[in-house]
Amino acid sequence: MAHLRTRRRHALLAVPAALALTASLGFLPGVASAAAPAAKPTVKTDGPLLSYVVNTATERGTLDAVKKSVRQNGGSIVESYDKIGVIVAHSANPDFARTLRAVPGVQSAGATRTAPLTPAATTDVGKPQKLKLPKSYAAAAAKAAKSGKGGKNAQEPLESLQWDLPAIKADKAAKVNPGSRKVTVGVIDTGVDDTHPDLAPNFSRSQSASCVTGKADTSAGAWRPFNPATDYHGTHVAGTIAAARNGVGVAGVAPGAKIAALKVSTDKGSFFYAESVVCAFVFAADHGISVTNNSYYVDPWMFNCTDDADQKAIADAVNRAVRYADRKGVVNVASAGNSNFDLAAKKITDASSPNDTKPGPRDIDPAKCLDVPAQLPGVITVSATGVNSLKSYYSNYGIGAIDVAAPGGDARQIPDAPAKDGRILSTLPGGDYGFLQGTSMAGPHVAGVAALLKSTHPKSTPAEIQWILKAQAKNPGCPAQAPADAPCVGTKNINSHYGYGIVDALAAARG
Repeated sequence: MAHLRTRRRHALLAVPAALALTASLGFLPGVASAAAPAAKPTVKTDGPLLSYVVNTATERGTLDAVKKSVRQNGGSIVESYDKIGVIVAHSANPDFARTLRAVPGVQSAGATRTAPLTPAATTDVGKPQKLKLPKSYAAAAAKAAKSGKGGKNAQEPLESLQWDLPAIKADKAAKVNPGSRKVTVGVIDTGVDDTHPDLAPNFSRSQSASCVTGKADTSAGAWRPFNPATDYHGTHVAGTIAAARNGVGVAGVAPGAKIAALKVSTDKGSFFYAESVVCAFVFAADHGISVTNNSYYVDPWMFNCTDDADQKAIADAVNRAVRYADRKGVVNVASAGNSNFDLAAKKITDASSPNDTKPGPRDIDPAKCLDVPAQLPGVITVSATGVNSLKSYYSNYGIGAIDVAAPGGDARQIPDAPAKDGRILSTLPGGDYGFLQGTSMAGPHVAGVAALLKSTHPKSTPAEIQWILKAQAKNPGCPAQAPADAPCVGTKNINSHYGYGIVDALAAARG
């Protein structure tokens, strides 16, 4: 996955203690004051207009006081997620974050971006290769979709090219339990083309929204990709999770479950900023979504480090939203990343951050720096495998860092005919289909299996679902000849390439 950018340092705006106290208390009505009101401090507005997250305690008095301070210091509030203490604000005050950090009740605050938008950080590798279909296919697909042919025992027209389904026994699982209509998987991504004939039968509009601004927009179609030609990622992910078995195209891992789209990518460059991701997790939690899939890392930093104030605020805000979703029963799945990094190493060199300005190499201490949201507590972190059940050449790995593995595709591992392509075939906007590879493609397989587990264990908590997922996974053990640049360590049961193993959809469907 391509990763993010460097941010600007903000000068400290000094505010005398007496002046700050006067400004916060104001003057009581009906009480005379011997002294004239002190002049308000001048707030700078000559910086770039940036978005910020301000993370606070959740008591009403604290929230109100912090909101007041946001406005007094040149900020406008976009949305306030009071339940988790995250305020999303815009400001052109270059001292905004540093000043807010000194406000009582503020626990962290920082800019979520630093420069004009550039290409973003989804976790797929390369652009999709569209599948060339015969001209007769479109008419036949439309007829099949209208008639509702297909079903849990039928093979989809393109399923023979989906080597990934039998790799986790998803083809057999569909005959046992294709997933419950009461289970919805929220695709936090670039948006989903809900008009695709393979996705329309399972799409939930009432649970979909755009969170691009940091505030949920549920107007009709807001969840769709801005540009179908470039924002194909979320639609591909959605097909892997729950493309319907309807006699059209491909099949998903949980073809009986529902899909919702939570669009978080910007319209220029498809960035996934913290305020958008916070909005998506909170929306999912408040709208009955059972599972979220997160095939990205939060821009603009590949890793967010606690010794940097802005990055600390980003990780804090997203972590609060993830924890809130977890408390509301949402199972959160995330892709591990595509840099072939050992996430458990003592040091990682990140040369791609920040990705909104000129990136430069920096040494990452995994003890202080996290890939967000993949490495946040409670999130299921997924590595990718190819058709030979070997770690995909690009996939991140690491003992204790990977929970489970799933097919993400690998162009270097070639399946037998008729598939012949080692990548993952799924849906694309406009009724198309195409191949992609990446941990972005592995995560949705796990999200689909998690949906099957939620179908068979509807009352289980996210922690219980995660442990069932791990217990049912099949671990091939470290390969006899692991790549020199990605050594495999651990045991047959738990190791750095597969975590607890490759997920098993059939076991999940059986309960």
